[in-house]
Amino acid sequence: MEIDLKKMHEKPPYGMIAILFFGAFVAILNNTLLNIALPSIMTEFSVKPSEVQWLTTGFMLVNGIMIPASAFFIQKFSNRRLFLTAMTLFTIGTALAIYAPNFGLLIVARMIQASGSAMMMPLLMNVMLVAFPIEKRGTAMGMFSLVMFTAPAIGPTLSGWVVEHYSWRTLFEIVLPFGVLSILLALYKLKNITPNRDVTLDVFSLILSSIGFGGLLYGFSSAGDKGWGSPIVYGTIAIGTISVVLFVIRQLKMKDPMLDFRIYKHPMFALASIISIVMSVAMFSGMILTPLYVQNVRGISPFEAGILMLPGAIVMGLMSPITGKIFDKYGPRFISLVGLVITVISTFYLSKLELHTGYYYLMALYTVRMFGMSMVMMPIMTNGMNQLPMRSNPHGTAMNNTLQQVSGAIGSAILLTIMTKRMESAGAELAQEAATSGTTSGDAAAVQQEIMLKSMLEGINYSFLVSAFIAVVALFLAFFVKRVKPNQPDFVIGEGSEKVTSSPLEPVKE
Repeated sequence: MEIDLKKMHEKPPYGMIAILFFGAFVAILNNTLLNIALPSIMTEFSVKPSEVQWLTTGFMLVNGIMIPASAFFIQKFSNRRLFLTAMTLFTIGTALAIYAPNFGLLIVARMIQASGSAMMMPLLMNVMLVAFPIEKRGTAMGMFSLVMFTAPAIGPTLSGWVVEHYSWRTLFEIVLPFGVLSILLALYKLKNITPNRDVTLDVFSLILSSIGFGGLLYGFSSAGDKGWGSPIVYGTIAIGTISVVLFVIRQLKMKDPMLDFRIYKHPMFALASIISIVMSVAMFSGMILTPLYVQNVRGISPFEAGILMLPGAIVMGLMSPITGKIFDKYGPRFISLVGLVITVISTFYLSKLELHTGYYYLMALYTVRMFGMSMVMMPIMTNGMNQLPMRSNPHGTAMNNTLQQVSGAIGSAILLTIMTKRMESAGAELAQEAATSGTTSGDAAAVQQEIMLKSMLEGINYSFLVSAFIAVVALFLAFFVKRVKPNQPDFVIGEGSEKVTSSPLEPVKE
């Protein structure tokens, strides 16, 4: 069966895309569900914090291995087969987690889940790029952003409520029927619309990619817990860096690479990647530093901390389709500049928190920050993807998702390190002041507690200030963004091959 792209662009397959959205939302929501449940799992299986962390670290490592390989899978297999395989793996992992009798099997279950969910975002993005014409891509990718940003933010709030009232296994029990429903809907409604070609997997590239991106993710993610001086941390970062360099060199020499780095010859895609990396660092900083302040400085419960961040997620989700429509009409520069100005200002105000900053003031500030970010990520990313030839879409989506994972881990590790160092120096200064003024002669425990809270607050504020300057870098780069207007493709897509009836999708300079 052949599908005419022109005809599909006139009437996009909304029902099919809705199924993909549903499956992706369930898979991504699951990624953040387990974080708040870790203490309960530690108690049930009698494991240490360093061991229980493997439930999230293992999940992340599998993502780091699978996402770079997604370009190969998307080109090799039909979107229907890939979605069904991914959701089946995810659902099997979820069912296994519900009944896992020991901690080892629970880790295996999470890794099986990850092998399926890792494919969802690149697959969904690639389908969106094929299914919609260029002039409607902004709106389509806005809906995509709704899934990408809302699902991870809802996770902690839902998880906090469930763990407070039920067993941690309930988290998986909630997800399982949705996974099964996604498979049934896909079997009934999903069709093949993405072009495929006969590509072969270079095993050595896969090994280098797995060691490289996996090593970087593990090393930087472990830095906050183990410290930068740990051999595990700097060792895995060094091995990961060397492997990534070798991987890139190998890809550039290959005629048919697993992940094509030659897409960076397109200037707007390269600029979009840099801005996305910078923004990922800034966004993850807010997601980590805000809960630290709310829970550790203010002493608010995890569930209330999740509620505080929920309006920001909702605003980001609601804004994504609106942002997409504005992008389609006016292009990326104006809306991204407005969003970045809001992000910089709100992040700067987050660097001025006090010991008793109001809960609702903080909620409003965090929501405004997310509102600003909702205007940046999707327009910049979509504009970059628009400059790629259609045949390079799988490589572009794989590259974007991989870099967001790695930059988020690196940025979080660096900002947490900055916070810790500032906290230590502030704590030493406050202790010296207390000793000089003689305030330590009273209730020593109370004084120590006050010093700890003030020093942590100082560390968090300083990290937010650094994050604000990072956002300024993105603001500067956004001035160089230019709108890309590619030619409309004239493709007829068959069951297993891409048939080009006119020139491939190449950029046209404005």
